Amino acid sequence: MASPRPRIESQELVHRTCPLCEAKCGISVEVDRSLQRIVTVRGDDGDAFSQGYLCPKAYGLKGLHEDPDRLRRPLRREGSSWREIGWEEAFELATRGLRSIRDAHGADAVATYLGNPNAHDVGSALYLPTFQRALGTRWRFSATSVDQLPKAMSSCLMFGSPGAFPIPDVDRTDFWLVLGANPLVSNGSLMTAPDMPRRLAQLRARGGRLVVVDPRHTETARIADQHLFIRPGTDAFFLFALVHVLFAEGLLALGRLAGFTRGVDEVRAMAADFSPEAVAPITGIAPESLRGLARAFARAPRAACYGRIGTCTQEFGTLASWLVDVVNTLTGNLDRVGGVLWPRPATSPADERPRRRGRIPYARWRSRVRGLPEFAGELPVAALAEDIDSAAETERIRALVTVAGNPVLSTPNGARLAKALSSLEFMVSIDIYLNETTRFADLVLPPTGPLEHANYDLVFHSLSVRNHTKWSPAVFDPPADSKHQWQILLELAAGMSGTTAKALDDLLLGHLLSATVGAPQTACPELSPDEARRKLGASPGPDRVIDLMLRAGPFGDRFRDDAPGLSLAKLKAQPHGVDLGPMEPRLPMMLATESGEIELAHPLLRADTERLRGALAERRKAPAMLLIGRRHLRSNNTWMHNLPSLAKGPERCTLLVHPDDAKRIGLSDGGRARVKSRVGSIEAPVVVTPEMMPGVVSLPHGFGHDCEGMRLEVARTRPGVNSNLLADERLLDVLSGNAVLNGIPVDVSVAG
Repeated sequence: MASPRPRIESQELVHRTCPLCEAKCGISVEVDRSLQRIVTVRGDDGDAFSQGYLCPKAYGLKGLHEDPDRLRRPLRREGSSWREIGWEEAFELATRGLRSIRDAHGADAVATYLGNPNAHDVGSALYLPTFQRALGTRWRFSATSVDQLPKAMSSCLMFGSPGAFPIPDVDRTDFWLVLGANPLVSNGSLMTAPDMPRRLAQLRARGGRLVVVDPRHTETARIADQHLFIRPGTDAFFLFALVHVLFAEGLLALGRLAGFTRGVDEVRAMAADFSPEAVAPITGIAPESLRGLARAFARAPRAACYGRIGTCTQEFGTLASWLVDVVNTLTGNLDRVGGVLWPRPATSPADERPRRRGRIPYARWRSRVRGLPEFAGELPVAALAEDIDSAAETERIRALVTVAGNPVLSTPNGARLAKALSSLEFMVSIDIYLNETTRFADLVLPPTGPLEHANYDLVFHSLSVRNHTKWSPAVFDPPADSKHQWQILLELAAGMSGTTAKALDDLLLGHLLSATVGAPQTACPELSPDEARRKLGASPGPDRVIDLMLRAGPFGDRFRDDAPGLSLAKLKAQPHGVDLGPMEPRLPMMLATESGEIELAHPLLRADTERLRGALAERRKAPAMLLIGRRHLRSNNTWMHNLPSLAKGPERCTLLVHPDDAKRIGLSDGGRARVKSRVGSIEAPVVVTPEMMPGVVSLPHGFGHDCEGMRLEVARTRPGVNSNLLADERLLDVLSGNAVLNGIPVDVSVAG
């Protein structure tokens, strides 16, 4: 082994977590303080969770920090050009523009769109609710409804909370069934699991079995014990057939779950029509293969069924997401070691008291044009364009605030949305880039970069395959004239509510204190809120909020400085993080349903099953070609295409086509194809490969960097094509409103 390269005196290592995807790998950033430059980024061998593993995305952090296209000061539109302005002027313009729309047309004339990078920033996670309450609008959209909305809804219906995602215990399972996911590339999704290659190798080494069901022979499928091609959008049929076999062959084994599970008989009746023979012409999976899989899963000592974005972004996404957990429940693998479990984050409530939910947060209001249902406070983003360009004049959206999002590239029918954005009366974007979406804004407010502020992974600790906690310090001091995202959100909220940022920050802390200390059923009943506030300090921002949550959490020190347990100060003294042990069973105490039990057959799911049953005959005749997406290890969000270390290498925005389809259509490897849907058409280079299921083609998401008015010079040199120009905003999972981004009917022909 080569000896480590010596560091010169001005260089130091800063240990933190990579913020670029859900895996949350520990990194060691080598910094030259004399030049204020990053020397290199490497895996942190001492990290308590990732143990030195690092994927290529982390190397993009150097390029992101140094990117000349990254915005550092607010930009104001002046005609077709932009001018840098100061923060005081920027906040005044933003407040005046938003308030004028709200005062003239009501709060719901203003909308918000949140991109998924917000989940990677503790400031956003804590302060976005304050900002949205200050706006007062119900017209809230986010990337959730082009991603995991069906899983959030099914989790809410079954377990009582939209965030109660059961996580595969991949480190201890004997049988892992993976649908619509490619964990070797994603390192988990709604499952934080760095170094998936090692975890899967260990699964195989202990005699475990990996089965992948996917329309593409993915990187994960290549190492699996079994891969089954499935026609896109038919996972709910397939999973119902698995359930059918479990009942028909007496393979149910709920075990202790039987004592707090309702609806087993209803599910038996719901599955009756979905035999393997009935669904085979729809899914493309032979009945004997499906029966064998059901038997093997049920008889495995410990098994986990896992579905991800492919099972969510389809016509029956909520049913498919629900059925994943039905399979886990009926076989006794829900809340079982080696099955699927719930993590226990260090910032979660210390007690396990049930928190019962009354009415499900669903359809309390609806979008203006199609009447799409709200869920958990958000509307489906497929309604955004039409509620701008087609709603009644007195109801339409007139102003928009986007926060770390690029919906023109990431949501359905991007061409229509781009046109709609250009018609808005006012638009503000909080973003580090002038991209395909923010180019339409009147004002762009750039926060500090991810290495210029500290972070705590509030969201992803609750999705982790192993309980752990870590604080990520800033690598660089922020520039003098800069704002963190939480500061921007608070200033805008203050302007909209007529108060100060400090007052709003103190109010948030006060609410949390009243729920955490000083009352009989709180974590620290003997401690007064005033004493807790004194111990937390007066500095505003996320630090003291996280300190409160840690100290009052299940592993906390309860504000006793000399006691064992976590506080933020103690966590900061552990630069590689703290391992908190494996996941453990948490049912029934954590259930938040009204009944306090697992609701296996909620009326909404029973009703949607009738829609699925009605499609049994209709789906037997599949469209000629179906389009699916795919992800690459070097790409997660659209802006990553502007980082040289991630954008280099072979062309990745290619159309994958099976050889039989290529021959029938007349396509050649390296040639170009035209792909057309109801809403648009694109041309893309062709890769002919047997890894695709016949009748299915694949394009990656997030490309299409050829628009006028953006500043993404590296991305512009290899623009690719926007696959969501083909995504039809009319195609939805009816129950949740999630967009269909997999299984889009298309025509494919030779370009030109």
